Amino acid sequence: MRLLAMAGVMVAASQLVGCASVKMGQPAASVDNAVKLRDGSGKAPVAVGAFALAAGKPASLDQSVGVRGGNTLASPIDNSFAQYLKETLRVELEAAQLLDPGAQTRITGTLVDSMLDPGMSTGKGRLEARFVVTHADTVKYDRSLAVESEWESSFVGAVAIPAAVQNYQLMYRNLVGQLFDDADFRKALAR
Repeated sequence: MRLLAMAGVMVAASQLVGCASVKMGQPAASVDNAVKLRDGSGKAPVAVGAFALAAGKPASLDQSVGVRGGNTLASPIDNSFAQYLKETLRVELEAAQLLDPGAQTRITGTLVDSMLDPGMSTGKGRLEARFVVTHADTVKYDRSLAVESEWESSFVGAVAIPAAVQNYQLMYRNLVGQLFDDADFRKALAR
């Protein structure tokens, strides 16, 4: 009985924390993704074009995800997850010395899905986007890619929320890494 009372107090205390909007950290390049891009030279420099929410999707999908108890997570870049994905791609290409805003080869994208569930014992997330590579207005690559993630979570919000934020952010880097791993994408960047 005492344990039930303590659990009730903890739940009530977690509700008193209040609602807050947490911003993700700025995207940063990873060594792994830079190596993937620089592996096997012969890739042409590329520009990063427009990224937007996929047509027909609710605007809320691009604006925030629930973390726990009314807390939300949002992008620091124009409050848009599509723009966060674009910036993640841009910094990775820049780190690999393949970014050229004036290049004829251009990568554009649309955010198709964004989900975060911090869970009580296991957190889960999913991210999906469609990437299109064009060269002089000819489509060289057009594919939807998705990543899913699971991590150990907690009943305690002070543990679950930071873990959810960290893992959600990591999915953007992983999705871009999956793009770089795609043999057809690498062909589309070939000189």
